[in-house]
Amino acid sequence: MRAALVDRLRANGIDDERVLASILVVPRHHFVDEALASRAYEDAALPIGHGQTISQPWIVARMIAAVRHGRELGKVLEVGTGCGYQAAVLAGVAREVYSIERVRPLHELARGRLRAMRLPHVRLVFGDGMLGLPSAAPFDAIVVAAAGLKIPDALLQQLAPGGRLVAPEGGTRQRLVMIERKGAHNWVRTELEPVRFVPLRPGVLL
Repeated sequence: MRAALVDRLRANGIDDERVLASILVVPRHHFVDEALASRAYEDAALPIGHGQTISQPWIVARMIAAVRHGRELGKVLEVGTGCGYQAAVLAGVAREVYSIERVRPLHELARGRLRAMRLPHVRLVFGDGMLGLPSAAPFDAIVVAAAGLKIPDALLQQLAPGGRLVAPEGGTRQRLVMIERKGAHNWVRTELEPVRFVPLRPGVLL
């Protein structure tokens, strides 16, 4: 089923073979509730509780391929760990993955699921993703899994020169946005396709 999913992603325009290889080896069914396991390899978002979803595989692949852009990735930040699936896929293409989640039960859930996969280069953090993770910055890539009305400035500042950030932006109507840092005070913005994500919120939930 995973191979069939990868074939569908490739047919739908995902051509980064490193990303596809990572999706092939990550067991998505481990990251959803048992009742939804039979749907794990559909190219669809699924609920994970707490008003959150596990992203559609095509979107996961699209965002990671966009920030990677054929480069080797060193340090990556994910904002919105959720159930941990995207962090696991990122682990297949980056040397270090930091992932931050504001909902404590989801943070704990992801920690248990990722621990079982033995990924020592993935570090999970409970905190406010809108603030990023300045202690670990700068990042070669930042992937944001929730939509704000604008990209938080804290995240832009934590992007390394030459690094890329991909995030959904907007309210009822959202677009995927890619921002590349060209210099200390120079960012280039590119708008990609329409998307639908849960909202990006400040603070933490216990």
